[in-house]
Amino acid sequence: MSVRFTVEDNIARVTLDRPDRMNAVDDATDRELEKIWSTIETDDTIRCVILTGAGDRAFSAGADMKSSDGKSGLEYWASQNKNGFGGIAMRPNLTVPIIARVNGLALGGGMEMVLGCDIVIATDDARFGLPEAKVGRLPLAGGMILLQRLVPQKVAASLMMTGRMMSSAEAQSYGLVNSVVSREELDEEVNKWVEDILSCAPLSVRAIKEAIQETSHLSVKEAKSLKLSALVSALVSEDSEEGVTAFREKRAPVWRGR
Repeated sequence: MSVRFTVEDNIARVTLDRPDRMNAVDDATDRELEKIWSTIETDDTIRCVILTGAGDRAFSAGADMKSSDGKSGLEYWASQNKNGFGGIAMRPNLTVPIIARVNGLALGGGMEMVLGCDIVIATDDARFGLPEAKVGRLPLAGGMILLQRLVPQKVAASLMMTGRMMSSAEAQSYGLVNSVVSREELDEEVNKWVEDILSCAPLSVRAIKEAIQETSHLSVKEAKSLKLSALVSALVSEDSEEGVTAFREKRAPVWRGR
């Protein structure tokens, strides 16, 4: 199997498992990822997802050009996943937080998948880039749309128009990466972020993610007036009472997700 998927203690781990191909995504891998994300969407017991690549060379080198079946640029565009690269770059309905564990190169579609995650932890030798123009293609599966919304326009343009790679430190300076650590510290750092997420009320976390997804393009007034169902559910939940009660009683809250 080209993707490993496990769920344990409310944490899902999705690992691109093609280290010999620098975890590049072919059609079969894309189909498998789509199935996995669909499963996660319907499993309310999952409270956090860690997305990473096998080995120590790459998170993902993007599309596997050696197995593209000779598709033209237009054919690739027409056949690409509607949810963006790897089924995650532009997925609209996934409300569980996703941590990208970037353990090497994140190029092309690999970077697009990173852009679709909520929190990014990278090694200090990781590199990011959208080099599609170097091979006469375009970052159509999320890169052109998302990058310019997350960093200054000239930074986005320069990356895509030159195909240059960005260091993890530079990516952090623009807010694309949350934390940069050594390889030895990577898993420990990821686990700290997971623990922080799990310490929060699950319905609150889901509501926050949905609010970010649904309101980032709106004016402040429009966003404030939007009554999202996830926000209402969180505010009337048992957990909203439990959190306040636990604070008053000086104890850790016991979240039930309802």
